[in-house]
Amino acid sequence: QVQLVESRGGLVQAGGSLRLSCVVSGRTFSSCAMGWFRQAPGKEREFVAIITRSGGSTYYAASVKGRFTISRDNAKSTAYLQMNSLKPEDTAVYYCAARGPLTSGSYYNSKDYDYWGQGTQVTVSS
Repeated sequence: QVQLVESRGGLVQAGGSLRLSCVVSGRTFSSCAMGWFRQAPGKEREFVAIITRSGGSTYYAASVKGRFTISRDNAKSTAYLQMNSLKPEDTAVYYCAARGPLTSGSYYNSKDYDYWGQGTQVTVSS
């Protein structure tokens, strides 16, 4: 059984930083592309970032590009999301997600991911 366990989020002031982590167990981590999504109250889940299996390529939503950095450590089966210059509009539940090597579709579409974490709340105060 594949499990994705995210670190605790938290409350941070605008302009602050926070790092989320996601530990994967139950399958070969290096075979999965890893993504982060978020969902604010009353809104649909939206793509934040993705990193390829090797870590050689990353892609970001326009709203976070230049402020957030996705990374991975295949030896630790862990993906990270470093969030800097946080804004109140970044407040959401953040989810990590994994795509297996045979999964196709758009990397920004949540339906094209195979496994999900439980979500962690990030709140940015103004």
